[in-house]
Amino acid sequence: MIKTIGVIGAGVMGAGIAAQAANAGLAVVLLDIVPGAAAQAIATMGRAEPAAFMHSRAARLITPGDLGADIGKLAVCDWIIEAIVERPDAKRALYAQLQTVRKPGSIVSSNTSTIPLATLTDGLGADFAADFLISHFFNPPRYMRLLELVAGPATRSDAIAAVRACCDVQLGKTVIDCRDTPGFIANRIGSLWAGMAVRHAIDLGLTVEEADAVMGRPLGIPRTGIFGLMDLVGIDLGPHVAKSLLASLPADDAYCRLYREEPLVARMIAEGRIGRKGKGGFYSRAADKSRLSIDLVTGEYRQQQEARLASLQTRKPADLADHPDIGGRYARAVLLDTLGYAASLVPEIAGDIASVDAAMRLGYNWKYGPFELIDRLGAGWLARALAADGRAVPALLAQVGDRPFYRVEAGTLQAFGVDGSYQNVARPDGVLLLDDIKRAGKPMARNAGASIWDIGDGVACLEFHTKMNALDQDVLGMVGRAVGMGAKGAFKALVIYNDGEQFSVGANIGIALFAANIAAWGEIEGAIAAGQQAMLALRNAPFPVVGAPAGMALGGGCEVLLHCAAVVASAETYMGLVEVGVGLVPGWGGCATMLARWSAAPKLPRGPMPAMSKAFEMISTAQVSKSAAEARDLLLLRDSDGISMNRDRLLADAKARALAMVADYAPPPSAKLRLPGPTGATALRMAVDGFVAMGRATAYDAVVGGELAIVLSGGDTDHTVEIDEDDVRGLERAAFMALLKKPGTLARVEHMLETGRPLRN
Repeated sequence: MIKTIGVIGAGVMGAGIAAQAANAGLAVVLLDIVPGAAAQAIATMGRAEPAAFMHSRAARLITPGDLGADIGKLAVCDWIIEAIVERPDAKRALYAQLQTVRKPGSIVSSNTSTIPLATLTDGLGADFAADFLISHFFNPPRYMRLLELVAGPATRSDAIAAVRACCDVQLGKTVIDCRDTPGFIANRIGSLWAGMAVRHAIDLGLTVEEADAVMGRPLGIPRTGIFGLMDLVGIDLGPHVAKSLLASLPADDAYCRLYREEPLVARMIAEGRIGRKGKGGFYSRAADKSRLSIDLVTGEYRQQQEARLASLQTRKPADLADHPDIGGRYARAVLLDTLGYAASLVPEIAGDIASVDAAMRLGYNWKYGPFELIDRLGAGWLARALAADGRAVPALLAQVGDRPFYRVEAGTLQAFGVDGSYQNVARPDGVLLLDDIKRAGKPMARNAGASIWDIGDGVACLEFHTKMNALDQDVLGMVGRAVGMGAKGAFKALVIYNDGEQFSVGANIGIALFAANIAAWGEIEGAIAAGQQAMLALRNAPFPVVGAPAGMALGGGCEVLLHCAAVVASAETYMGLVEVGVGLVPGWGGCATMLARWSAAPKLPRGPMPAMSKAFEMISTAQVSKSAAEARDLLLLRDSDGISMNRDRLLADAKARALAMVADYAPPPSAKLRLPGPTGATALRMAVDGFVAMGRATAYDAVVGGELAIVLSGGDTDHTVEIDEDDVRGLERAAFMALLKKPGTLARVEHMLETGRPLRN
């Protein structure tokens, strides 16, 4: 098992890899040839946005050093990752140095995506070749889940297995085995896609807004489209990748034949307009903060324009690509180039199409990989379109004919192989995907908002499937039904999990706004009570309930997790009680639970004020953790709750935790609280008034804070009286209803629904 990692090269990639290894709890040695650069990189990462570290304490696991003086520190490392300049001579010279200090059997890898493995190991001997491979991370290493792994013919199988296991389980990566070909998978296809998307936009006379609108959501590509993506990653990166591919690919490769250097791009790089990290890019901001876009003809900035193309109203990729307007012609040209190229590269770059699709989904954030997108278009449609355009039809595409590349057979996902047969899509050991469960059977129960699935071994999964997994009456009703089914023996444990990007953004506030506008106060109060009852049903269930969040778990979504017997969270979980942003307070037991947790916190001074103050600080400022590790600091997660680094392993990890809790399980008792009452509420209000006076809070923040203060101080009580969580829940309901009747809260709710941002009234 790999316990210590060395990283050589403290640039953006090397430092990011070191940070992710530290996030996983591994000891790291970070060295750079420039004296002091490694230490500076650690400090820079501590201030980076988005954050490189999941928790500030992860930085302490990295030991910085200078390559010249401190190379001996690598002697303790199980795996040494090289992330230096992309020059074979420099890399081989470094490897020769490593041979004098690394311990026997330690693994060495390069982060390159442009230099063949055989070139890197040339002249270094059989022993080194046996310990060497390529591990290509994507930037930023914390957030990009793809890891392309390339092994040589001499690489030890146990070295490959050790790196794969470390990257998968510890670093949270999806490991894709690639052939030793230029650009591997993602950059080979992605570079051609980007080049063709820019070229065709210029040739067809599209605006950058039109091109990004077509290349974005209609095709399952992030809404940045192509020009927004280039701004994000850096416009200056493209020529470097192109130079490498042009030098290493055969002249008859489609990339070499289609590549064209764009004078506009060269001009922008020369002027320092290289995207967000430079003086603007294809998009920029004027001095008055208005949004600008570049004119692809003149190269000058102008005010941004909304894309208004008839083709954008189409729903299916084939309809978009067949549309006669300029947007349709653009989509068709880029799709034929990109998908035809991808189909021609299997098995050259990978042994199966599922690996190619996974690499593009995870490396470029596409919703669909190339072959999944071909299925949405129709393989026959693509073959005929290529032929009609005078292009060669790739052998794999001709072989599949009008059949899909993917099919479901007896409940199992299968992919078309290079041998002409369909084969099951394999999952790594320990990976359980809800999508696979859903293909194999029907839900135990279902309504419009949620479903219950049998995930085996007597464990059920409650899945939310509303928009953004917002909680409504259907979801709450299914919570109650799940608890009832489990109590009657339908299963022995429950996991709350979904495959969405966000676990849950909270209650559906649009419903509350509608009800408030028609003064349906009884219905609203009933909904709040129903939500509290659903949360209590989870907490009091006679079997273990384990929450398994990933992404955002906000407001009511956070309250669901607070009422679970245990949580196994994805490392990238962002939790918080954010109701004050819409002028409300947590109404489903969030206040009560946080008071109970802070009251029991061992490091907090005893007495009624500290717990109340900590809960108020967190809730009144709508604090959201930037990771699962930070959620522990806020007590949104307990020390006993688990964290899974790999999103694909989350459901299996949560299921295992639930099964481990089944024996002798009993629900927790309700906490007894001693709160300060009106004196505490007054103290909290005075603190908020001070922030208003300093301009750090708004007038309406004081109104919301005043109601929150009553809830968290316990209402009409004092520290000599013991109350329980139900008393606080009653105060939550009263405060929620009082605030929802105020114009200031309605204005905040409306603004959030319209803009997605909080109103500072």
